[in-house]
Amino acid sequence: MDLSLPLVAFAVGFAAESVNLVGIASSALGWTKYWPPGERGWRYYTHWTLEQTFNVSLLVVTYFGWNSLGFPTPALVAGAVCFAVPFAGALLAGRGLGSEETMGLEGELRTGGWYRYSRNPQYVCYVVATVGFAVFAATPPVFALCAVYLLSWVTLPFAEEPWLREQYGEAYERYAQRVPRFVGPASVRALADRRSAADAE
Repeated sequence: MDLSLPLVAFAVGFAAESVNLVGIASSALGWTKYWPPGERGWRYYTHWTLEQTFNVSLLVVTYFGWNSLGFPTPALVAGAVCFAVPFAGALLAGRGLGSEETMGLEGELRTGGWYRYSRNPQYVCYVVATVGFAVFAATPPVFALCAVYLLSWVTLPFAEEPWLREQYGEAYERYAQRVPRFVGPASVRALADRRSAADAE
């Protein structure tokens, strides 16, 4: 098998996501304003071009190296399920947020639906989905790519929060005090309250 294509795909994908991660991290530290872009400018197009480049590279590397570690079938199935279910959840959460807001553009502050349990339900879902995909792929190069991807998902909220506070002010502050960044006891309480209200009806 010619290894040149998967090696090139790995290098390109790793570089693309690493550049985005550096931009996101520098925004979280207050050094730059790379993410979120807020409008369709060079930052918007750079971020999403790099992100799609990474996604294509990840698929190529997975295709050529799938299950090189020889994981048993139950592990592969578990990985596929842990990818597919949260990925679908992320898409649903993104639909509730809106396409503009999902892509880092200005929009409305959403606090209902999935966002009453977590300020970043998409990222929570994508973190789990990324781990599931890595298990399903079962090959070291994908592990490395997914590790960078995980760092991006975890770092994104810290880059977005200063911008969200600037955009929505006190409304976001109240929301942030009530709902956890990812998930936590408040998420469980909100879900329990929701079910209690539904049962009462």
